[in-house]
Amino acid sequence: MGMNLVFFDIECASVNKNSAKICAFGYVVCDENFNIIKKEDILVNPKGRFHLTDRKGDKGIVLPYSYDEFKKHPPFTSVYPFIKSLLEDENNIVLGHSIMNDIKYLNLETKRFKLPSFRLSFSDSQLLYMCHVNDFSRQFGLEHIAGALGVDFVPHRAADDAYATMRIVEAMCREKGCGYKQLAALYGVTDGRIKNYNIIAPTSSGVKQYHKKINEEKLKRAAKRTAFFNFVSRRKCKKNGGFYGKIFTFSREIEENTELAKTLIVKIYENGGRYSQHVSQSDYYVTDGEDGSQRTQNALKRENLTVTDTVGLEEMLNGAAR
Repeated sequence: MGMNLVFFDIECASVNKNSAKICAFGYVVCDENFNIIKKEDILVNPKGRFHLTDRKGDKGIVLPYSYDEFKKHPPFTSVYPFIKSLLEDENNIVLGHSIMNDIKYLNLETKRFKLPSFRLSFSDSQLLYMCHVNDFSRQFGLEHIAGALGVDFVPHRAADDAYATMRIVEAMCREKGCGYKQLAALYGVTDGRIKNYNIIAPTSSGVKQYHKKINEEKLKRAAKRTAFFNFVSRRKCKKNGGFYGKIFTFSREIEENTELAKTLIVKIYENGGRYSQHVSQSDYYVTDGEDGSQRTQNALKRENLTVTDTVGLEEMLNGAAR
């Protein structure tokens, strides 16, 4: 007997750190060849007010039902047994898009109504797509992927989100000429799990390699900045220099360019200046372009702070030394 695939999506009336009031559970059940067995939107009375935002919590979304419609339906406690049996069925492979959000919503609702924890394994179509395009640097939204693959659906109708999720997984399988299990194995995907209200996220070999690389780069940058600050700490400024009493700060990119940064520090201290990593203390901020960092953004907002690049700084320092 073959396995079935269950794709699901959840919409909430409101979400915050400690609660997620589910108002819709949409799902699609299909066989391993992506033939649909059942597609359904289960509406739920959220037992609370509607306060709709996007995943970042700052932009309103529109559900394709009136708020009053949800109140005509039973609460989560009534639909919980069916959802639990569907997702925990050993014959079902469970998937969703950015599924950790939906698993957390289920977890919060079970806690809210003092229900037993869900216990299942699950995977994520977003993770599969990141593996598929070998890009782990950003999150890919369902609408973005569906658009790229020519899949039409109604945003935020839970069953249609689940259907679109199924279609993008089907498209990846078709491209690779394999079924879901083979696709997951190809990308080294490890299922996520929920048990006793504890959640472990799904992952993949590509994600692990990406994060390992990112962490190694962070350590290298940190080592460069440490070497730079050690160098700065040993400098003494000349009291008769043209920039005596003035404080300079570099962008992180310049700090990490150790040889350039050291050369500039020598000239700054020879001209009586000093260095600080705190923009709030500085008279001069040095950056070779808007790097988008918080430090540079803070510098650009400050009044009475001279912003220059490394070429401009060297011209200033060379002029003061004459």
